[in-house]
Amino acid sequence: MSVLSFAIFGNIYQAKKAVAVQNILSMLDERGAHIGIEERFLSFLRDDLRIVIPQTVEVIHGDAFTADVALSVGGDGTFLETARRVGSKGVPILGVNIGRLGFLADYAPSELVKAIDAVVDGCFQTEERCVLQLEYDHGRPEGYPFALNEVAVLKRDMSAMVSIRVEINGEYLTTYQADGLIINTPTGSTGYALSVGGPIMQPGSHTLGLVAVAPHSLNVRPLTLTDDAVVTLRVSSRNHQFLVSIDGRSEKCSEDVSLTVRRAPYYIRVVKRPGQSFFSTLRTKLMWGQDPRE
Repeated sequence: MSVLSFAIFGNIYQAKKAVAVQNILSMLDERGAHIGIEERFLSFLRDDLRIVIPQTVEVIHGDAFTADVALSVGGDGTFLETARRVGSKGVPILGVNIGRLGFLADYAPSELVKAIDAVVDGCFQTEERCVLQLEYDHGRPEGYPFALNEVAVLKRDMSAMVSIRVEINGEYLTTYQADGLIINTPTGSTGYALSVGGPIMQPGSHTLGLVAVAPHSLNVRPLTLTDDAVVTLRVSSRNHQFLVSIDGRSEKCSEDVSLTVRRAPYYIRVVKRPGQSFFSTLRTKLMWGQDPRE
């Protein structure tokens, strides 16, 4: 059995995860694994939750780490932040769900013993998830320019809607009059895009979604593209500014900037639960086929 290294990331706002994290650390320590914990999460565990941390644990500063597996402890928001930290390293991510819905953070704390044993023994499978890359025609995004879920352009305040001119692979598509526009991956199709009427897309389907937010037209419908499409956006608004949201991280942008969204040159690897398919996850998480009266 080879010795593996684990990088642990977590949500620092949920005290109820204390027992689960203590169990994770004990399991990994018993198996002789090398453990690294993100510095803010480590401080939260040690100072706020009073969890006993093995002396061999290393502190992860920023994105400077190497690991065989990354553990995301929290909900889907924590998983997205872990994916941002992992970036193009190719490190598979195992999501432990201590949040609510948990499409990405798929493992329950009660499943961790089997999950970690499978990882240590090398008996696990991963699934590749497409990532989006955002570029500006001049300048660059202020934050991390990659998104596992979606890139969205949105009106900045409660003023009038924005006008979004869209080209696909250099060909003019249409100009949306709306509160915003979402470009999502299949992973993001069960997130923000789903809440505004976008279609659910199967992971690995090599597709992207284009979904308007509150369009000012009844004939505007979501559009599905192949994931090699290059989407160019030019936005205008009454206050000459708008918001760009990258997996929920927002920044201001001026209307003289043209945006390009394309598939990133790398994928995020997600550790799959054995015997769990995307369709069974839909039935479980979205309660498909269940009668709410029962």
